[in-house]
Amino acid sequence: MSDKGRGIRGLTLFLAAAAGFSNANIYYNQPLLGHMAHSYGEGANSVSFIPAATQLGFALGLVLLVPLGDTLDRRKLILWQTAGLVLALVAAALAPSPLLLLVASVVVGASATIAQHIIPLAAELAPPEVRGRMVGTVMGGLLAGVLLARTLSGLVGEHFGWRAMYFLGAGIAVAIGAMLAVKLPRFKPEKTYSYKRLMLSLVQLVRSYPQLRRAVVAQGALFAGFSAFWATLSLLLQGPPYHLGSDVAGLFGIIGLAGILAAPLAGRIADKRGPGSTRGLGALLTLAGFALFAVYPTIPGLGLGVALMDAGVQTAMVSHQSVIFALEPGAHSRINTVYMTGLFLFGAFGSAASSAAWNLAGWPGVAILGLVLAAASFLLSLLAGKQK
Repeated sequence: MSDKGRGIRGLTLFLAAAAGFSNANIYYNQPLLGHMAHSYGEGANSVSFIPAATQLGFALGLVLLVPLGDTLDRRKLILWQTAGLVLALVAAALAPSPLLLLVASVVVGASATIAQHIIPLAAELAPPEVRGRMVGTVMGGLLAGVLLARTLSGLVGEHFGWRAMYFLGAGIAVAIGAMLAVKLPRFKPEKTYSYKRLMLSLVQLVRSYPQLRRAVVAQGALFAGFSAFWATLSLLLQGPPYHLGSDVAGLFGIIGLAGILAAPLAGRIADKRGPGSTRGLGALLTLAGFALFAVYPTIPGLGLGVALMDAGVQTAMVSHQSVIFALEPGAHSRINTVYMTGLFLFGAFGSAASSAAWNLAGWPGVAILGLVLAAASFLLSLLAGKQK
């Protein structure tokens, strides 16, 4: 391997780690809610809104901060957001009341969109012939952060208290920020825009690129199924015949790390054969995962289904990103904003729909919902192949 190749590989692995640790901050709070409620006592009911507050902050950051990467030095933007994340995490750790913790959580969510600057940055830094592989590796790191955040925070919260997790998160963010300051090159945007024009251009991108619209809907359908599964898994495991706690549901996230292996592989295939070769495969793997959930909802069946579903969602994700990041080189951040905001909305739909499916038909209803969504994504992938 040449020195240039080793340099790209090293930078890719670092960006993957930075994306994972940044995104993990959104999910640290979920296993800690019981500890938070116990520590606050009176008025602790508002603690249940902390995950929603963090997600709200993330949505605001996606729309209001991520597009700035196309008109400002992305390195400075990442470093400023990292500083904001550190301050917000420390504020959360020290919060004397649930209300202040809610406010800090909104800022944590908005600042954690650092990862959404890193993804287009990786696409911009990568030579075209390895772009899919580099983006896939970074997405693998991001997925690891999502899946392992709950496991880490659950362990830290149980042994050291919930505030310790926020202090640890702040320390990790300081370390990542210091390394980003050293490793990231400076960026000079091709064009500068007023903030108003930058926001209006998001609508123009949606209108101009049918490939972007199709990617949002096809990947959104898969992400809706993904969200539906994780929103109801603990309900399934708590009932008969399992009678298992929520800690076991969290351990299924480790099985989902199969997606980390799938992402770089999907990127390599997309580089060699084009993203169309892996788009449909991702939907089919997800479909197979939900088929297992429907017909074989045992612990082994659920475990294998999680591996298939996560690998499928991640494979399709990298394929769609290979498509959208090739559309307009100077608009990577705004394209990523449109794409991720769409996925966020589909994910919210999936979580809400899973509740309705669970109330109507129990676990079979959730599995059927996932099957329908994955099938719809596969059909859209076929349609995209014919219209390219």
